[in-house]
Amino acid sequence: MAGRQKLPESLDARILAALRRRGRGCVVVPSDFLNLGNRRAVDVALHRLVRAGSIRRLARGVYDYPKEHPQLGSLSPPPEAVARAIAGRDRVRLQPAGAYAANTLGLTEQVPAKLVFLTDGPSRTVIVGGTTIQLRRTTPRNMEPSGRLSGLLIQAFRELGHDHVTPERLTHLKRTLPAAERRKLLDDLRLAPTWMHPIFRELAAART
Repeated sequence: MAGRQKLPESLDARILAALRRRGRGCVVVPSDFLNLGNRRAVDVALHRLVRAGSIRRLARGVYDYPKEHPQLGSLSPPPEAVARAIAGRDRVRLQPAGAYAANTLGLTEQVPAKLVFLTDGPSRTVIVGGTTIQLRRTTPRNMEPSGRLSGLLIQAFRELGHDHVTPERLTHLKRTLPAAERRKLLDDLRLAPTWMHPIFRELAAART
């Protein structure tokens, strides 16, 4: 008697397998699974997985495979992971700004309730858990240093203001930022406001 023919694995199961490989806490968009099926089929499969409780819909076209806590239940993903997923989907760049940029560098201890990212894509606001993620469209000049230390420092220093870029904060940056990265700040000096130029030079020259 011939053996039974193995049925092809369902799209839902293949997406779940891909999510398990990424690990709990990952944030995804439909385009992450277009190697498994066409867009309509992927959208329908994701909808079924949401209804089954396997994944969670965070915003339009953004999902996560949530981490589970024994007491707290499903945990919210890192807000930056959500912003990065949106940026990847829309093929735009992001630049942390405001209090979030300052906190990322360790210049403030307070974790902001609203995370602001500058972008060259459309402005939008997404709320995940108790955190608001705001993507704010800005000028090409502001986006030019995105993804580099200079972009993060420019936005953090703007948030703090000249009088609050203290010697103590500069000492912290010299201690925590790699010297090789700090030396690259001179390449982007023209993109920083004039009052930041001496600060960039000091950070670039420091050996500690």
